[in-house]
Amino acid sequence: MKNQFVWVDIPVIDLGRAIGFYSAVLGAEVTREGGAGFVFGLLPHEGNSVGGCLYTPGPENSPSNIGPLVYLNAEGRLAQAVKAAETHGGRLLQPIHQIGEHGWRAIVIDSEGNRIALHAPKT
Repeated sequence: MKNQFVWVDIPVIDLGRAIGFYSAVLGAEVTREGGAGFVFGLLPHEGNSVGGCLYTPGPENSPSNIGPLVYLNAEGRLAQAVKAAETHGGRLLQPIHQIGEHGWRAIVIDSEGNRIALHAPKT
């Protein structure tokens, strides 16, 4: 089965700050990319796998702590990811807890005000 999600755009207020936050939380570099008239932070991914970016939105969108909940992979480093979130301008909403057979998660507010889940599968 193909992935139902193919890309995610995460709205941010301060792109540099958000790149630092997500690089620390993911334990992998978020790169600054762009072209004529646009710039974004590219989340790490391989080839055609599900990916995403950080972007500074126009008036049609803004960071939010309500609405869809995006799960980010923190396999093998969930506690480190939570600590990185807290030390890079994020705030813990729900500490690490089991989500049944699907593993573990913590829910945080990122450095820009978005609610995100950090996830690790059940081992």
